[in-house]
Amino acid sequence: MPYRAQTASPDNKHAVRCQQCAIRKLCLPVMLAESEIDHLETIIERGATIKKGQPLFHAGEPFEAIYAVRSGSFVSSAVNAEGQEMVTGFYLPGEIIGLDGIHSKKHPTTAKALETSSVCVLPFERLQEIAAVIPSLQRQLFNVMSSEIQSEHELMMLLGRKSADERLAAFFINLSQRFKRRGLSAERFRLSMTRGQIGRYLGLAVETVSRLLTKFSEDGLIHVQDREIEILDMPRLSQLAGTNCHHPD
Repeated sequence: MPYRAQTASPDNKHAVRCQQCAIRKLCLPVMLAESEIDHLETIIERGATIKKGQPLFHAGEPFEAIYAVRSGSFVSSAVNAEGQEMVTGFYLPGEIIGLDGIHSKKHPTTAKALETSSVCVLPFERLQEIAAVIPSLQRQLFNVMSSEIQSEHELMMLLGRKSADERLAAFFINLSQRFKRRGLSAERFRLSMTRGQIGRYLGLAVETVSRLLTKFSEDGLIHVQDREIEILDMPRLSQLAGTNCHHPD
């Protein structure tokens, strides 16, 4: 069954509410007034710690809720017709997991924690009810859905038109931008995913990912130490990725 949490009691002084949450500006409440956030608070279920490798939901399970990542990170995956596991996305704090289950009412992918993580659970039927009477929440929900569609489109473009080194460069630029939006370093970050997972996401063999990491390091683009990545030459990496920006804003 999908992961479910206990609804936080409004009297629980230790519960971190949306108003005090460090990722509020990255999540659904970003455009809401205080009174509207209070309304949203009535349906949010804040869960306990999710350990590394623990599933949030499995492919084929009923779609009941969407999940906002509070801390940690997650990976989503699906099995293709040949029985191979394909990574479909990585999720960082403030990002929403599970939107791809809305149409079929079933989760088409499996989502698992990449590290010790936590989520806010938003039962979707109740979220729809509240969004119907709070236009700003409805607009923000549409924005999140649109962003999800755009991300899928960008992935298809990434896999369909770029060489292996361009794909990996684009992957690092994308992560850099996402970390910067969270107030973290755009140049230095830790990869919570494995090289194998990166390969399955980019459509590359793990040996290719390892070879390219060595190549990027030798070319002075990045410095690699275990899972720690430091981008040494953002303009050149951005140019290789085919992006217009030389530094994430």
